[in-house]
Amino acid sequence: MRLVSGIGIGLALCLLQAPARAEDLTQLSARGKQLMAAGRFSEAIPVYRELVNALPRNPGPLMNLGLALHMAGQEREAASQFQQVIQLDPNNLQARIFLGAAYMGMRTPERAVAPLQTVVRAQPNNRDARLLLAETLLTLERYSSSVVHFEKLAEWDATNPKIWNGIGLSYEGLASHEFGALEKLALGSPYWLTLVAEARAKAGAIVRAYLLYREALEKMPNLRGLHPAIAAIYRRTDHPDWAVVEDAKERALPPLACGSAGAASLSPPAGAQAKAAAGSAQAGASLALKLECEFWAGRYQQVIALSKGNATQPAVYWRTRAYNELARQAFSRLAQLPSSGEVHELLATILFNQKNFPQSAKEWREALVFSPDNSFYRERLAITLSSASDFEGARPHLEDLIQQAPDSLELNYWLGYTLLGLLEADKAIPHLEKTVRANPMIFAARRELGRAYMLVGRDAEAIPHLKAALASDEEGTLYYQLSRAYRNTGKPELADQMLKKFREMEQTAKRERKTADPNAQITPP
Repeated sequence: MRLVSGIGIGLALCLLQAPARAEDLTQLSARGKQLMAAGRFSEAIPVYRELVNALPRNPGPLMNLGLALHMAGQEREAASQFQQVIQLDPNNLQARIFLGAAYMGMRTPERAVAPLQTVVRAQPNNRDARLLLAETLLTLERYSSSVVHFEKLAEWDATNPKIWNGIGLSYEGLASHEFGALEKLALGSPYWLTLVAEARAKAGAIVRAYLLYREALEKMPNLRGLHPAIAAIYRRTDHPDWAVVEDAKERALPPLACGSAGAASLSPPAGAQAKAAAGSAQAGASLALKLECEFWAGRYQQVIALSKGNATQPAVYWRTRAYNELARQAFSRLAQLPSSGEVHELLATILFNQKNFPQSAKEWREALVFSPDNSFYRERLAITLSSASDFEGARPHLEDLIQQAPDSLELNYWLGYTLLGLLEADKAIPHLEKTVRANPMIFAARRELGRAYMLVGRDAEAIPHLKAALASDEEGTLYYQLSRAYRNTGKPELADQMLKKFREMEQTAKRERKTADPNAQITPP
């Protein structure tokens, strides 16, 4: 992770403490600064190497060499320079910030935490260090810690899109963790069904979400929020009259007795171990009521505080929903920020992760308005279009980008995938082969390469790639392809084995669809 913003290059460059007699070293220092200011980082590296050789125990040249290496993307050597600076000058907090950034660039975030924490403890108001620490903790999925730092940053600067994105992702991570706990605790419960339905609705699986909401409603008719959720689906599917009926059913539910929910306590009552461990059923019901009241009042942080450490179904459910709502609020703040390339980039990434490819592509196009020559934006737009099966739209972007970066594994994979989607398997094969040669563990590329070989009649070559990708086959299609390949290469017994496995998986999938989705349609209330 290169620190190209936030900490200015001019501030990061250290003053050289060269002897007055070394006029040539002073000139070298000035030359290095000029190159850095011009963004010519690779050219600055040999200049600073010469200075380090002349002044090996001076932290200034070491720091500047580390910075040049860091900005040029040579993170491992940069980290070594920053470590030497810290050995010579343990109080150099700037070196610790860049050491953390170098570790992030090396994709070893666990090593970045300690130096960044040292800076934040020493300088609590250092926004650059705190932001980098927050992003590091987020990468490590230490969401409880990352959100604390992001929210502190939001108090200082509510206009930085990275901060709101970090808050949203942190709360999403906490919600996902809680959902996993609920799944282990109460798989198939109305609470679990409701959360799965929410996720399905967000991903656009409307019919599936509707059926899950209905199932939850059958099991727990008084669970608030189910009727409005169903009403929202009715409106999305052009049934506003049905939505009115569902809204009326929600209003007809008995009112929450929130005035009597005060008996719930943050701490278990003192006394016998039995009271401390679980409490009475009445106390549990009181806490559940309190959590529901706080949630519907929009006091999500209070829901989290009240339910902390409580592993009962209602507590985990309302805590998960509170985290989800806090994430939604953060992403809403992000969407409300003034339009910029960075804002659209973050929104596009969120939508892509939700598999909302059309809206994600729209955001990438908006980002390109601000930065038309940004190759990263163009690459993500192309990948998004290809993911949405808009292969014609993706192709020109990918073909142009790969001219600039012919060895990019990602570009080669996606161009191969796109060409295969256009049924141009012969043109797809070289790009997929290049990806697989560079990294045989990219099983998606091996799957597509196997498919491409099959389409051009190279069945024998397809077999090892299809076999390697079998672990990713959830529907059995690769087993079917393997069956054909074995048959075409004169191996009928293996072909029959693969066909049998395909049929077994196909039948299992049919049973699951039938069990989970008996009507496969949205019906009136």
